[in-house]
Amino acid sequence: QVQLVESGGGLVQPGESLRLSCTASGSIFSINNMGWYRQAPGKQRELVASITRGGDNTNYADSVKGRFTISRDNAKNTVYLQMNALKPEDTAVYYCNANIVTITTRTSMRYWGQGTQVTVSS
Repeated sequence: QVQLVESGGGLVQPGESLRLSCTASGSIFSINNMGWYRQAPGKQRELVASITRGGDNTNYADSVKGRFTISRDNAKNTVYLQMNALKPEDTAVYYCNANIVTITTRTSMRYWGQGTQVTVSS
């Protein structure tokens, strides 16, 4: 079994920052792409940012470019999302996502975290 556990969400005022973390644990052989998605009330889940295994390629939603930075620490099986200059429209549940090859199956499967709430409000 594999688990993704997010942390770092909370309530902040516009213009402030938050750093989300997501750590994978379990029978992990390797982790390929990792990413963050978000879902606001009444809206579809959308990709916020993604990062390749080596960290050399990143991808961002247009709405967060220049404000959010995704990074990862492969030694810790952890992906981070640094969120700066937060806006009320960033309010959503943020989900971690990872393509993981397990020791038992040796095939890549997509795993999700349970989500962490980010609320930006004055």
